Amino acid sequence: MSTHNHIDKICCVVLAITLLLTLLFVNAESFGIQKSSAAMGYADRLFNTATVHRVDIVMEDWEDFISTCTNEEYSACTVVIDGESYKNVGIRAKGNTSLTQVSSYGNDRYSFKIEFDCYESGTSYYGLDKLCLNNIIQDNTYMKDYLTYQMMAEMGVPSPLCSFANITVNGETWGLYLALEGVEESFLMRNYGKDYGNLYKPDSMNMGGGRGNGKDFEMGYWEGFGAKEENANTQQPGSQAQRFDGKIPGEGSQHGNLMGSDDVLLKYVDDAFDSYRNIFDSAKTKISDSDKERLIASLKNLSAGENLTDTVEIEDVMRYFVVHNFVLNFDSYTGSMIHNYYLYENDGKLSMIPWDYNLAFGGFQSAGGAESLINYPIDSPISEGDVEDRPMIAWIFANENYKALYHQYFGELLTDYFDSGKFSETMEQVKSLISPYVEEDPTKFCTYEEFTTGIDTLRDFCLLRAESIQGQLDGTIGTTSESQSQDTLISAGDLKISDMGSMGNTMGGGKDFPKNGSNDLPPEMPNTNPTTVDAEDSGNNLPPGMPNGSPQTERAEGADTDGNNPSPGMSTGSLQTERAEDAKTEDNDSPEPTDNNANQTPGDTRMKAPMQRPGEMDGSGHMAPPDMPGQGSSPSPLSWILLGISACILVLGLLFALFFRRRK
Repeated sequence: MSTHNHIDKICCVVLAITLLLTLLFVNAESFGIQKSSAAMGYADRLFNTATVHRVDIVMEDWEDFISTCTNEEYSACTVVIDGESYKNVGIRAKGNTSLTQVSSYGNDRYSFKIEFDCYESGTSYYGLDKLCLNNIIQDNTYMKDYLTYQMMAEMGVPSPLCSFANITVNGETWGLYLALEGVEESFLMRNYGKDYGNLYKPDSMNMGGGRGNGKDFEMGYWEGFGAKEENANTQQPGSQAQRFDGKIPGEGSQHGNLMGSDDVLLKYVDDAFDSYRNIFDSAKTKISDSDKERLIASLKNLSAGENLTDTVEIEDVMRYFVVHNFVLNFDSYTGSMIHNYYLYENDGKLSMIPWDYNLAFGGFQSAGGAESLINYPIDSPISEGDVEDRPMIAWIFANENYKALYHQYFGELLTDYFDSGKFSETMEQVKSLISPYVEEDPTKFCTYEEFTTGIDTLRDFCLLRAESIQGQLDGTIGTTSESQSQDTLISAGDLKISDMGSMGNTMGGGKDFPKNGSNDLPPEMPNTNPTTVDAEDSGNNLPPGMPNGSPQTERAEGADTDGNNPSPGMSTGSLQTERAEDAKTEDNDSPEPTDNNANQTPGDTRMKAPMQRPGEMDGSGHMAPPDMPGQGSSPSPLSWILLGISACILVLGLLFALFFRRRK
């Protein structure tokens, strides 16, 4: 009887709580609740680092494709990843200097991009829209990129997933590559959730950032930019004895030898959109005028050092630069080239996403001797120019509290990754994992002996670098180029930076590799595809003996038997693709199919995505996030629907309670 008397009050309380919870959900970020990332099926498959994966490329006209790789145009192929076949996907060469160097040296070992939805919308590899296959050029260790991304992840920095993959072409061994998650829509969803912000790849070099990549780059740009003496260990760390004398390509800035303009330095110029063309023209997400205005306002605050907590993701950016400055990548924002980074913006807050570290650990041509690099001062991280010209990092050193936090994060890296033994364990595990593949790699840029020497040198370099940074944190070694004394520096001994690979020793042992390597795997190599079927029975037109896992079926619907489904409504092809980027340059047009079904081959059972769906690319090749027309910071339509339903339920509940009271 008591429950009967208070049922109306109970209903009202329950419904009011429902309404409050819905309001909290809609405005979660206003209450300090962070967006959740999306679980992506590919993360535990291709990017499982415990094994070397197998990626088979099947292409009838491979020789023709290779001969035109520098055109950077997509061609159709079939890709088999660990036994699972994906037909009619796009493949093209990728790279900046590496692309032109491969071509110039007569080597066919290009890096590649695999775009799963190039010809058929909605196709993905368990949610992955773009896969990069890096050829590991200029890296005798095979580990510079891999190790850096692992360190970034260790420090909690959103960074691309990667693993090692043994590549075959039409059934014949091609070489050991680094498989890398493209920084595209799937990356953004995995790290920031469905309501992600805007992504840019600033570049003014005409050698990356989506404007032809390495197509217009010429090695002549490097004339006069010779390497420093290998054993110039007495050179003061941070000094710039070797300057860039050559002609600066692209739009030079008024910054002496810096090869970039103010916008790629992330400096505020004025309020005109045209002053930031090297950022906006390289946008990877669809941007509006309001997005541009918001970014310019953020750059203005950044340059002035004002409202930093509302302008910069303080912790993410600081942790990014801790790893970045440990590995010493001067082919980047902190070097003379001012490129090879992604800029992420959401609600006016900026952060950096790491990219391209094959020339880290002193591999860039202007790096210097081993001792100067091991002791490179953590508070003087810029290799060319003044730190004040790099506002994205200058704010750290302009404030003692921020600098102290920066040092604290360096201490965490040393304690958690090096002192704990995790670094050495990782090095040994990876060396044991990939050594058999490197030894049998028919296209490698170095000999196997150079690889083993490079691995040992990288390990010793990192341990000595960690020792020096610990001394810098303890105060026994200076943290700036001005405060360092030669007497207190950590000795490099007979360590040679070039043993790890650099811009000056690209050729190595891979110059005259055969066009088609052997298909035989060494005895200790695990065969990731033990089950094979005849091509006649597969319906996939694979060469005899080619592994063919379960054909991709209903991939557009995100089918995933392991429960790792891409989020509903995800449009893996809706991010600005490299085809759209290439279309921006008159001399680099890529074929663009006009009919999604036109390229379907017999036996292809994949379902086609609808022609019109949220997140679809517009005419310029950009996109809005799925179900989010415009800035991704606003609540999604689902949130408003839930809010409306809750409000209706509350009203009905109140009416029911009123009616029930009258009946009493």
